Amino acid sequence: MSPAASVIIPHYNDLENLRLCLSLLRRQTFPRDDFEIVVADNASSCGLAAVAEACGPDVVLASAPLQGAAHARNAALAAARGRSLAFLDSDCRPAPDWLERGLRALREGLVIAGKVEVVFADAARPTPAEAYEAVFAFDFRRYTRQGFCGAGNMFARRADVDRVGPFRSGVPEDKDWSQRAVRLGLRLVYDETVVVGHPARRDWPDLARKTRRVVAEIHGLRQIERPGALAWAGYLAAMAASPFVHAFKLAFSRKISGLRLKAAAIALLFRLRWRRLIWFLELLRSDQTWRGAGR
Repeated sequence: MSPAASVIIPHYNDLENLRLCLSLLRRQTFPRDDFEIVVADNASSCGLAAVAEACGPDVVLASAPLQGAAHARNAALAAARGRSLAFLDSDCRPAPDWLERGLRALREGLVIAGKVEVVFADAARPTPAEAYEAVFAFDFRRYTRQGFCGAGNMFARRADVDRVGPFRSGVPEDKDWSQRAVRLGLRLVYDETVVVGHPARRDWPDLARKTRRVVAEIHGLRQIERPGALAWAGYLAAMAASPFVHAFKLAFSRKISGLRLKAAAIALLFRLRWRRLIWFLELLRSDQTWRGAGR
């Protein structure tokens, strides 16, 4: 018989966090013999044998040789047998009752988005990058209000996932997938009791790598959507203005404390957002998207 649930985990070059994630999944309050864990490795440099050793015999391991989280999630889905699907990232840290609460909230026609709590490497001395992430990263409550969610903490019925179809590469795959789910009539529901932790990025290089990847994915998604010239202009103007607005959110946030830390995080905010704008303009200049936007 197929298990009640499959936990879907894409992995790439992060064995330490994967081991921690798996150890927490093995200690879930939901019966271990009623769910499977499916890890899809995205051609990690350590090799599939090392990933298999880290996973252990109780984990289903799939290979996803094409780079990208979408390919890895799809490879895991192809190997999964569960009637319901729970999506995690390999560096997530699920609470002991995460799976039980997520499956309890799940109904046909729903997609459940849980809460993601940002975790500092040293809670007593967070870095400016960690402070930035604590305020702005993984806000699944806001995402669901805007009609999408992330796959770092998401639940759906297998039948509903099959209706929506596979994750698409070259775009923010979880945002794109959940927006397609909404268009098919599925309802996104945020549940703050379904909790995972996620380590914050600690420095500028980490944030810059993430931002550059996200910029490329958003650019790819907007190429598919083909917005008009006014929509493009509004999007870019909002991107340029966003640090002025969000500086107040950082300054008055209760998630971080200390004037020096908040000032450093605000400086990082301006640097990151305007750098994101520059990267986006470079992508627009390199293709025909801007010139063809008004057609």
